[in-house]
Amino acid sequence: MQAFRSDPLEELVIPDGTHVEEHDLVTDRDVIVGGQSTVEFGVRGGTVIAGERVSFGGHIEAEGDCRLDMWCDVADTVLVGEDAYIGERVHVGGELRVAGDLDIGDDVDIEDGFEANGWIVIRNPTPTLVFLFIYLSQLLRLGEDEKAESMLTELLEDEREAEPVVIPRNSHVSDDAWRVSAPGRIGSDCRLHGNIRAESLVVGRDNEIFGSLRAKDGITLGANSEVTGNVTTRKGTVRIGPDVTVRGDVSGEFVEVHQDADIEGAIRASEETTMVNENVVPYQYDSRDENREDISDTDDADVNETDDVDASAPDDANETDTAETESGKTTGMQSN
Repeated sequence: MQAFRSDPLEELVIPDGTHVEEHDLVTDRDVIVGGQSTVEFGVRGGTVIAGERVSFGGHIEAEGDCRLDMWCDVADTVLVGEDAYIGERVHVGGELRVAGDLDIGDDVDIEDGFEANGWIVIRNPTPTLVFLFIYLSQLLRLGEDEKAESMLTELLEDEREAEPVVIPRNSHVSDDAWRVSAPGRIGSDCRLHGNIRAESLVVGRDNEIFGSLRAKDGITLGANSEVTGNVTTRKGTVRIGPDVTVRGDVSGEFVEVHQDADIEGAIRASEETTMVNENVVPYQYDSRDENREDISDTDDADVNETDDVDASAPDDANETDTAETESGKTTGMQSN
């Protein structure tokens, strides 16, 4: 039987086409939020799942199911297109409307009342992952190995076909900043607001990010993306792809910049700065494509090494999130 993978909530995942619009996170995918997290805006997506003690600063609109674990807090209305599972001691600041069935726990506070078109059951709903684990365990206990494997394979295939938005545990997400203590991965054609902080970051193509990027262990920025802010890493490598625009400074231990990139601020590398003429992203990221296409890697690229533009990386204590442009500007192979 196929082995379980590592915890999916240990990575920030923003799939293709995700936008932040008028204080709402908008996606056609499912949304999964790890426990103890704070999301200061509303969420509109497919199925919305939140762990314990998750706080939402706006409303929730779920086209599919909505599952809120115990002690969750939603500041506004919750609209659910299918079934809803509300754990005990959840607070909803507006109205709860459910098109399907409603499973609701004890001591739930819904300020403007609730309405469900299907069955209403008052109990403490079983968390989704616990239910799946119990169901798989029963299949294995009955000797139905093939059914269990088929079910798990189907779940994993569905996840690959439509990768959800994943916000890890203990994260804080707002219009000002996305702060996660985990690696981050952003797809293509996304439009995000706020400074993004993560252990490491891989950003796909054709993105607009209105804020700075900062990671401990390296940042990769795909082609045709635009960042209004600084791109900074404490250690590791910053890789900037073709036709990327960074309206701020770029700094890291190693910096690789494509010759067609436009860096409006200064480039600082404590070790080495390299100009490349091929893509720096190791694969063409598109979570909707089951067969990810390999593209040119920097190992085979013709590179032109340059002297460090500034060997001293900025002090973390003095670093600001705003894109204060210095007199130096790098466009392609030219550095002034």
